[in-house]
Formats: sequence, structure tokens, C-alpha cells
Amino acid sequence: MHLVLFNGNSNLTVKAILTVVIIAFSVGVFPAQTLPKASPETVGMSSNRLARLTAALDKYAKDERLAGGVAIVARRGKIVYTHVFGDRDREARSPMREDTIFRIASQSKLITSVGIMILQEEGRLLIADPVGNYLPEFKTTTVAVPKEGGGYDVVKAKRQITIRDLLTHTAGISYGTGPAKDKWEAAGITGFYTADLDEPIADTVKKIAALPMDAHPGEKYVYGYAHEILGALIEKVSGQDMQEFFRTRIYEPLGMNDTHFFLPEAKAGRFAAVYGAGPDGKITRAPDPGRSAGQGAYIKGPRKNYAGGAGILSTAGDYMRFLLMLQNGGELNGRRVLSRKSVELLSADHSRSIPFREGQGIGFGVSVTKDVGARGVLSSVGEYGWGGAYHSSYWIDPKEQLVVVYMSQLIPAGTIDDHGKLRSLVYQAIID
Repeated sequence: MHLVLFNGNSNLTVKAILTVVIIAFSVGVFPAQTLPKASPETVGMSSNRLARLTAALDKYAKDERLAGGVAIVARRGKIVYTHVFGDRDREARSPMREDTIFRIASQSKLITSVGIMILQEEGRLLIADPVGNYLPEFKTTTVAVPKEGGGYDVVKAKRQITIRDLLTHTAGISYGTGPAKDKWEAAGITGFYTADLDEPIADTVKKIAALPMDAHPGEKYVYGYAHEILGALIEKVSGQDMQEFFRTRIYEPLGMNDTHFFLPEAKAGRFAAVYGAGPDGKITRAPDPGRSAGQGAYIKGPRKNYAGGAGILSTAGDYMRFLLMLQNGGELNGRRVLSRKSVELLSADHSRSIPFREGQGIGFGVSVTKDVGARGVLSSVGEYGWGGAYHSSYWIDPKEQLVVVYMSQLIPAGTIDDHGKLRSLVYQAIID
């Protein structure tokens, strides 16, 4: 954007110019501020040790186990490592770039969780509220209870599902894989991917509400469509569709200019292709067009179904901005998205007596480390994160003031161990 100052004879006054500037900032016309960078040694990390991570990632691409990817590491609020490797699209001979756009799948869940926390901060809802207060179809739900010898009985749920149940995946809702799988399949609702459905998410969620769930609310961890329901709830409470809500409340304040539910056609040349691991671990291109494991309907599909659990596209840099906001207590570059206390609640362990993973608890769209020894990997108590079905990953370690984003596109992933190596080689580079 260019601003021209006129002399005193101009009809454009200084006041008018200032108004233009204010409006420009409010609608995100100006480019995002560059994230601060630092040499690793100034924040207690080793450049030489981080070079081990570079060598490992490059080898995965050289050995044809990954097409390519982008890894970014930040410590103490500053970017200390960025590595771009391999190809965005091998067949097109298009190299990976730092601004490549990825399907982040279940990394969408944290963005949707933040959206719910924003609405709670605005006094529009409470996470303890029954979902049925906002989506009437959830006032009464059912559960499929397996019978001895096969089959199942459908019974009324013991209580209403709450927003907190959805945030922690304790509402009893799967991806249609439970005892009543036949009914979910008949309704056309299975798998994590709904972006190709020719209907708004609110219609999909109404169908979900009418199906038998896998468990009674609050009794079991069941991973599934919870954040799709939360997305429909955000739309109902805010009066905006999810893309608009996220754009105005999260993306523009943080400078996340390349984060969308559906890809603008002008950005199609930056979209990463999807690959899958074969029996020998070597990658092959996924079908195009395809559904869950394919290239997807993010460009040519109906573009109606905003899936808050698995439908968002982003770059490594955009997602790093989002995570740095959380690591910084809800604020980045002077723009506050959440309060510090909301971030603390989001990243706390809410599992209570509900079994989850060894050494980990359940946050809002994330897992949380409770016991490093029980978990058995390099970590810290309080570290939280998650990943996506297309093989992306992230985590925030508040104790170490460490944030890591890793983007790649591989489904199925087979036996590749890059996520474990990433974690190990990031933590071994800490030297303070």
C-alpha cells in the first residue's frame, strides 16, 4: 500500500490519511511483521548440534522416504532454526519453499479450541455449558452399547455433552468407527476429512447429533468429530462462518496471511503434494483427486464445509506465529488474542481419571506431558502439542521456552521415524 502526502491545497487532510492508516491496519492490508530471529547460541542452543537435524531431514528426502518439508524452531520468542528440504511436488520438479502451504489436518483442532476460548472471554459462552444450549440437536443424544455375542443396543446418553467434553475428546464421539459404524457409514460420515462435502458444517453436525455415539459423555477418551461440532458452535454463537471468524479474530491479528480452509486459486502453485509410504518405505504420489489420503478438495471442491477438526491449510511460518502467541501468553507483536489465564486453562491436563497415553494428559485439542519418565521421550512437564494426519507436527515447551513446527505431507507414513528424530535432535541442541 502506498500513501502520498499532498500539500495544503489537497482535499486529503492529514486526519483523513491517518484514518486510512488505521483502517489498513484493521483489515490486515499491511504485511505481517517479521518474526524476530537470533543465532542459536544467543538463546542457549548450538548451531553445530542443530546441523545434525539438518543432515537427518535431508537424508529422509535423499532416501525417498519424504518428498520434503519445512522445520522451524524458536526459543525465547526468537526463530533460531529454519530448514527447508526436498520437494513440494516431485513430479513437477518443484522444490519445497518456506512459504509452501500444507494440509495441517488435526492441527486445526488447536485453532478451533482457541476460537472457543475467545468466545468464552467475550462472555458468549462457558466451556462448562451443555452443547445443546447452542445447538439444540445435542440436547438429547444416544450411545451404542455393544452386546455380548455381537451387535449393540442404542441407549439414551447419561447426561448432555458439554463444550469441555468436546474440547478434550471425552464426549464419546469418534470418526464413525465405533459399535454403530454401520449407521455412520449409512449417513456418509466417516473418516477425518469432510472438506469435500457439499454442505455447510452445521448440516454435517446435525447428522452427527442423530447418530449413536461410542461412549457416554465424560467417561472415555474417544478421538473424532468433536472439533467439527465446536466449529458449528462457533458459527452459531458468533454469527460468522468459521473462515471469517478465524480471519478477524486470529489470522489477521497474528499476520497469518496464508491460512485458509480452502486454497485461493492464486496460491495453488504453493500447495504441497501428498505422498504415501509403500511397503519398502519409499514414497509414491497419492491419488489426485482423492479423499482422506489423496490430494483433496481444497481447491476444486464445493468449498462449503469448514471443518474445524481437520480442514485448515497453513504454512510453517503462519503456524509458528500462532504457537508463539500461545507461548507468549496469548499475545504476539502487541496484538492480544487470548489472556494468559485462558492459555493456561487450554494447556492444562483435563484428563482427570480418564485413561489416556502413558505420561500424558488431555488439553484442549492437545496432549500435555505430565510425567517425562512415564512418557519416555525428551520433553518437559507441561509441554503440549499435537499433529496432523498428513504427517505434520508441533509442540510448545513452556519450561524451555521452546516452540517447534514441522510440516510434511505423508499418508500413510509407514515406519518412518522422523518425528522421533526431530524431537531428539531439537532437544539435544539445548546447551544452556
